[in-house]
Amino acid sequence: MSSSGSAHGAFEKSPHASAHDTAFTRQVGIALPIICGAMYPCTNPELVAAASDAGAIGVVQPVSMSYVYGHELRAGLRLIKSLTPRPFGMNALIEKSSRSHMDRVRRWIDIALEEGVRFFVTSLGNPRWVVDAASQVGGIVYHDVTDRRWAVKAIDGGVDGLIAVNNVAGGHAGKLSPEGLLDDVRDLGLPVICAGGVGDPATFRRMMDLGYAGVQMGTRFIATTECKAHQEYKQAIVDARPEDIVLTERLTGLGVAVINNEYIKHLGTRAGPVARYMLRHPRMKYWMRSIYQLTSLRRLKRSALSSRGANEYWQAGKSVAGIHAVQSVREVIDEFAAALS
Repeated sequence: MSSSGSAHGAFEKSPHASAHDTAFTRQVGIALPIICGAMYPCTNPELVAAASDAGAIGVVQPVSMSYVYGHELRAGLRLIKSLTPRPFGMNALIEKSSRSHMDRVRRWIDIALEEGVRFFVTSLGNPRWVVDAASQVGGIVYHDVTDRRWAVKAIDGGVDGLIAVNNVAGGHAGKLSPEGLLDDVRDLGLPVICAGGVGDPATFRRMMDLGYAGVQMGTRFIATTECKAHQEYKQAIVDARPEDIVLTERLTGLGVAVINNEYIKHLGTRAGPVARYMLRHPRMKYWMRSIYQLTSLRRLKRSALSSRGANEYWQAGKSVAGIHAVQSVREVIDEFAAALS
């Protein structure tokens, strides 16, 4: 295991470097331009380690690490380091929703840097403070964006690359297609990662041919043996078609991509009128999101890890179109690597 103060396998030249190299793989020292995206509640430490060990890079979701899988963050990071010598990253939701939230995120960043994490994916908010902290030790920060306006703000915050979240992504989807979003930001001078719609090797190759520096996948990695999601959830992903994926506002107040099961059909996908008003209010929206978060964290944990998901929420993106079996992480990544050969 690496010592707590050293960079854990970060940015060393991969022994498998090849035509798979992009600006992104060179930045983070990995063999293949694939991110196993941070997912609540499906990102368990074993999944992160398996993705990194197979030549991609896994990304830790801190709330999943502690609230879902019971690992204090530092202990969880050390568990991953015991399973692979390869680099892995961490996600940080940096929206200033409350002082306690920001204090917690700052502690997480400090711990991750102390444990040698050198790749960070930030979401919402101004990433400048994360960039400043990471850059002191050679770290790399990418930021989630959904259009050019947010990309420009991220660049003003000093980020090293962009995670372009498109309209076929799982979780909080964007509004632009993978092609349209790349066209929107490709001239800004940073590596761009395609987030959404990639569940099979052919689509991966197509996104790379378009000019993306890599892809981020979530749904594809839920349907793997290393992910601790319930088997019924994994099978629902395998069985789903793109038209089965809908956006619901009832989890977080914003559109979240889920499988349209009988529960969703009965409940509906729109937030109520009072919630919609509060979510549009410049002051009350943070309070309303906090209310949603308190309930959605419990519900998503319960639905993903037990058979109750068929009666609640199963998150997934339209990449289900290319997912036809539950496989090991290494099998998935090997198939994707072959697509670039």
